[in-house]
Amino acid sequence: MVASTSSTVHVVIEATPKRAFASALEWPGWSRPGRDEASALDALAAYAARYRAVAQAAHLRYPAHPTFEVVERLPGNGSTDFGAPGQIAAAEYEQPTLAEAKRLAALVEGAWLVFDAIAAGAPPALRKGPRGGGRDRDEVVQHVLSPESMSYARGIGLHLAEPAVGDRQAIEASRAAILEAIRAGGRKDAPETRWPVRYAARRIAWHVLDHAWEIEDKSEG
Repeated sequence: MVASTSSTVHVVIEATPKRAFASALEWPGWSRPGRDEASALDALAAYAARYRAVAQAAHLRYPAHPTFEVVERLPGNGSTDFGAPGQIAAAEYEQPTLAEAKRLAALVEGAWLVFDAIAAGAPPALRKGPRGGGRDRDEVVQHVLSPESMSYARGIGLHLAEPAVGDRQAIEASRAAILEAIRAGGRKDAPETRWPVRYAARRIAWHVLDHAWEIEDKSEG
């Protein structure tokens, strides 16, 4: 799978009768849910401007007026219904070239930079509402750090300790290990690796950005 240099964004759809996810394959983390395919694509389009900050942080060209091409449709599962993009696209099993792996890592790092900036500018107490169960800023940050190190990293064969909010040294060390694995195209020497690196980048960046945008939205008003 070669990253598109045009305005066309290749999208994978996963759907159940209750929920659908639209995910941009070349832009990990740009994934949005909806009641069905049409509403998920509408949500993806609505977040195009917000995702631009990730591409800018990664120093990558981003389409000014993206158009979507659905290249694969997958049946969803329990993860889809729960609210996470849990299905791996066929294209994501393709081993990335060195340049593609570096690009994936740059976008994951860009998602972290966007998340950190949003969290740093947010008040400690967030506006309460149904999304996120009423968590405040540091609780959301810890919620991102926990699965990132304890679950998602294991998807690419890493065993990392969960860093605490505010422990920048531990956070940066954890992130550096994840980025190194992504740049290497995944850890092929780890038998417990269960995710292809393209999907791992998409899933990690999605979780980071979903909660970055949650913090941003709940900081307003």
